[in-house]
Amino acid sequence: MTTPAEEVDGPTADAVPDAGPGSGALVAATVVPTSGSTAPGDSATGSKKPANGTSTRARRRRAVDGALVLGLLALLVVAWQAYVRVFDVPPYLLPPPSDVWHAFTEIRGTLPGHITATVTAAVLGLGVGAVVAVGLAVVIASVPIVRRVLLPLLVVSQSIPMVVVAPLLIVWLGFGLAPKVAVVALIVFFPVVVSTVAGIDATDRDLVDLVRSMGAGRARLLRSVQVPAALPSFFAGLQVSAAYAMLGAVIAEWMGASEGLGIFLTRAQTSFRLDRVFVGITAIALVSVALFLTVRLLARLATPWQHPRLEH
Repeated sequence: MTTPAEEVDGPTADAVPDAGPGSGALVAATVVPTSGSTAPGDSATGSKKPANGTSTRARRRRAVDGALVLGLLALLVVAWQAYVRVFDVPPYLLPPPSDVWHAFTEIRGTLPGHITATVTAAVLGLGVGAVVAVGLAVVIASVPIVRRVLLPLLVVSQSIPMVVVAPLLIVWLGFGLAPKVAVVALIVFFPVVVSTVAGIDATDRDLVDLVRSMGAGRARLLRSVQVPAALPSFFAGLQVSAAYAMLGAVIAEWMGASEGLGIFLTRAQTSFRLDRVFVGITAIALVSVALFLTVRLLARLATPWQHPRLEH
């Protein structure tokens, strides 16, 4: 039986026994606070009050930012409408927002079908391109000869205009969903490869050496250390790719398709319906923003240590 005077203040560390070399287990230390210390967020210290205050300020700041963005967009629309009316710009050169809205009400029954076709190609292409890019990035980062030979070829491939490649893919794959998915995958492929390779290369060397010294093989090292370290870089590249995914789908639909926003824009241009062209452009922009925000949300869920809930 001990007296309070014999207790040691401060945290004590209980070390987990080493599982031995070759098992790949890391030595972990667990900090156990004693009765004299208080865990973070303990209500006894009153630390939840500033946390709640910080969370409230963060939400308020995001609300203000959203209001500013919407206000700027509203201001641009009003200025656009005023410019067209004051200077009497012909509708075939620049239709006013009121005409664009009227065109939207005319085609609101058929527009969702075109949006669905383009979004399907964009999402599938984004997923296929990301999966292939991650696999190739792991090979490039792990095998030096592949890095020296393949990475320059990937850089050169980006100089080929996609409007030249898209007709070839349609000839090879036929009309349908496959060529559109292939075009999107080719467009989103490169940013994900480069960012993922950079993330793997930036892994803490001391941590890599520590895991290797405990007997971890290349697969265990990749799974336990390098892939988690590369996740922020991967999602950074994926966000850029998400912004271009809709562009790739529209380009593929320009070359040949039966439905989609690309063919919708082509028909509107050939009939000199600029109001419908602006409807299509607005739909593409809104869907691109939605894809970008979706990937950003996935990044926050997959890498919570990179995105703390409370922003100071």
